[in-house]
Amino acid sequence: MNKEQIGNNFFIPMPVVLVGTQVSGNANFMTVGWVARANANPPMIVCGIGNHHYTPKGIEENGTFSVNIPSTDLIVKTDYCGIVSGSKTDKSKVFDIFYGNLKTAPLIKECPVSIECKLVQIIPLPTNSLYLGEIVGVWVDGEIMADGKPDINSIDPIFLSMPDNRYWNLGEHIGYAWSDGKDLQLNE
Repeated sequence: MNKEQIGNNFFIPMPVVLVGTQVSGNANFMTVGWVARANANPPMIVCGIGNHHYTPKGIEENGTFSVNIPSTDLIVKTDYCGIVSGSKTDKSKVFDIFYGNLKTAPLIKECPVSIECKLVQIIPLPTNSLYLGEIVGVWVDGEIMADGKPDINSIDPIFLSMPDNRYWNLGEHIGYAWSDGKDLQLNE
């Protein structure tokens, strides 16, 4: 199979989340596609956010934020929160919100999974900053649970691909992590 270089554009399918924070006392949500688990114990998550956005102001102001995982039925509201800026538009009424343990990290009731985070570190980069948060609470809808764990198909998450800027849904289950590879024995 021949490989073709396509410049320095990257193509990594990314989960889409809604980052929530309080900015000047008002709940605000921003669509973010650059998010990942960052540490196991204590559990941490990292979000890459453009330095020019409004949301970082609230994260820095309060030292808290939320990461809400929308399902595909929230695609229009999710995309809207990535189009308009909280500096010009009040996005606090887009969703039904609630608060968990952290009173400055608004959570979204409509999202099947909502995670509240305490800011650990900000890592500045040339165009974006990485916001590293310790997870202090995870809230899930009871109907997404299967065998005591969140079921990915019931969550029905949204994925983003770049540079084509398309949203995708989840495919089918194809294997098991830390298990399927055990059958492959390489001579070293």
